[in-house]
Amino acid sequence: MDDYLLTSESVAEGHPDKIADRIADAIVDACLLQDPWASVSCECLVKTGAVILAGQLSSRANIDIARVARATIAASGYNCSTRGFDAATCAVINLLSREPVARIRKADALVADAQCVVAGYACDETPQLMPTPLWYAHRLMERYAALRKTQRRLLPDGKCQLTLRYRDGEVTGVNALTISVQHCCDLSLPALREMLTDELIGPVIPARWLTSATRLLINPAGPQLNGGPAVSCGATGRKTSVDTYGGAICHGGGALCGKDPAQVGRAGAYAARYIAKNIVAAGLAKRCAVQLAWAGGLSHPLSLSINTFGTARLAPQRLTRLVTRHFDLSIYGIIGQLDLLAPRYRQTACYGHFGREQFPWELTDKAARLRDDAACQSDAQFHARLN
Repeated sequence: MDDYLLTSESVAEGHPDKIADRIADAIVDACLLQDPWASVSCECLVKTGAVILAGQLSSRANIDIARVARATIAASGYNCSTRGFDAATCAVINLLSREPVARIRKADALVADAQCVVAGYACDETPQLMPTPLWYAHRLMERYAALRKTQRRLLPDGKCQLTLRYRDGEVTGVNALTISVQHCCDLSLPALREMLTDELIGPVIPARWLTSATRLLINPAGPQLNGGPAVSCGATGRKTSVDTYGGAICHGGGALCGKDPAQVGRAGAYAARYIAKNIVAAGLAKRCAVQLAWAGGLSHPLSLSINTFGTARLAPQRLTRLVTRHFDLSIYGIIGQLDLLAPRYRQTACYGHFGREQFPWELTDKAARLRDDAACQSDAQFHARLN
């Protein structure tokens, strides 16, 4: 029997790095709303009393950068000076440079802006075809956000780390669950632990996974009265594992937030997930990792690699042929088939870019065609051998 542990983490919407990601993607959305072909590269840094934005914009959009940043900070829970970071009073330092508007819109001329390697993944562990520990870690932090809005003594900053036990590829239980959250001084540590056990962990984690061997660690370092940018500097792109697959596979190396969807680092990552998910949804593999690589100036990837970890029903070469037949991997084609120019990216900036059905790269609309085509190939090969 193959026994192993897998750990993933997620962070709350008030975590400093996530504030930065959300601001960057809110700016992307604001630009796309006015100019769908806006070119945006936005980096954000947050620290006590200040937001610093840097990068480039090439767009016809006319947006109030400071207003977008402040609205995002307030939505993250920082609308009071006593929390060390206040949407109304923090400085917003805008170092985004304006570049000439020169976005090429022709299908045969839209090329990668730089070299890039991206990765996509899917597995049959959950209905969403995502790794189990990451999916549940995100749901814990999602519920924490809702709980915080009804419990005034819970504050915006927080994170969790979930370690699951596996046997032969199946989850058998929770080995350890760590949750660390910011809270008010009038909420004692015992009361906090009881609250989160009953109102956060209980509704999210299946009871059968919680056993006497499970280690529940709630604020294990003690009370956390301070948090957010007043304590830690937050920056765009530092939670790439949280944003993608929770460490279940190797990462492509690039962050997603703050980039317009015509950038291959973002569009390619969504395409890789779309391919992997449809392969698994078609029943052609139980696990699938897809790697795509581009060079600057090219419209199509230099390489396509598919790893099914020994779970595929087809040889790797046949899977690759199916993918190239059914998926348009030109940058223009990816943008079109995944509707990437719509302003939806602030939604992606917290609780993961993958595994949530509202995003078009989560569709499994090609699964049936992949399955049927694979069956036709198998029948043809069978008859060819007979002849």
